[in-house]
Amino acid sequence: MQFLKSIFKSFGACIRYINTYFKTFVFLFIIALIILPSFNSKASLNNLAKVELSGEIINVNTTLEALNKLKDDENIKGVLFIIDSPGGLFAPSMELALAVKDLQAKKPVVVYASGTMASGSYLAGVGANEIIANPASFIGSIGVIMQGADLSELANKLGIKPQVIKAGKYKEAGTFTRAWSEQERAYLQELITQSYELFTEFVAKERNLKLEEKDKWANARVFLSDQARKLGLIDELGNLETAKKRVEELAKVENPSWKELNAFDKFLNKLNTQALSFSKELLSSLLLSSNQFEAR
Repeated sequence: MQFLKSIFKSFGACIRYINTYFKTFVFLFIIALIILPSFNSKASLNNLAKVELSGEIINVNTTLEALNKLKDDENIKGVLFIIDSPGGLFAPSMELALAVKDLQAKKPVVVYASGTMASGSYLAGVGANEIIANPASFIGSIGVIMQGADLSELANKLGIKPQVIKAGKYKEAGTFTRAWSEQERAYLQELITQSYELFTEFVAKERNLKLEEKDKWANARVFLSDQARKLGLIDELGNLETAKKRVEELAKVENPSWKELNAFDKFLNKLNTQALSFSKELLSSLLLSSNQFEAR
């Protein structure tokens, strides 16, 4: 009898424990369902991978990390780079462009323009083996811009007078507290012109285009996919499946198996992109921009 009581007592303790920590068990179970798929036995069989670039190009650490990992992953034989972005800051866009070139030197890379591949995002993917675009995509916008504001009249009305201590003649170039001098404007224009030349030279080399004809395919003009194809900015019109099939062909894999981000990784990437976009909008609204060049 004492033995049975001991069993029921232990069983009751287990029931109370489960009841007390039920929510914790449910939470951990959900997390396991999200994370574990990325560690399943099929992971080692993946031989193709997708990387996505969406939204404004500001901080590209996540995308760069993904591209660099795939470059060193010997199991991955080909990469599909899906782009839907209006562009963004010039330097991060060039970081992506160089990472794609490094990746393409080791394995085939196909870019798919799913909606917009313009300015900085065009630069980011131009070094791929091939570029395939949705027929309704916007392509091009090869140009560089720097924007600023002159808030001196508003400051005067509010009784605000800027005070500046600087070393270096052009340290205040691009300020929004006064109108730019002619010397400052000429200096900034030269920087923009040099950036544009770097952009167009890179595109011309990667797409085998004539640099002397850059006014036809660059000059910050945006083209629909078919016109972009005729100009040599992309290779083919198609859909996502077209691009995937092309990666499979170039990679020469017998049994294509695509490596996918798990749901948790996708959630984190989306959250990171939205947070960065919100931060930039907030800074712009407060007029605290650092006047970085944007590839637009």
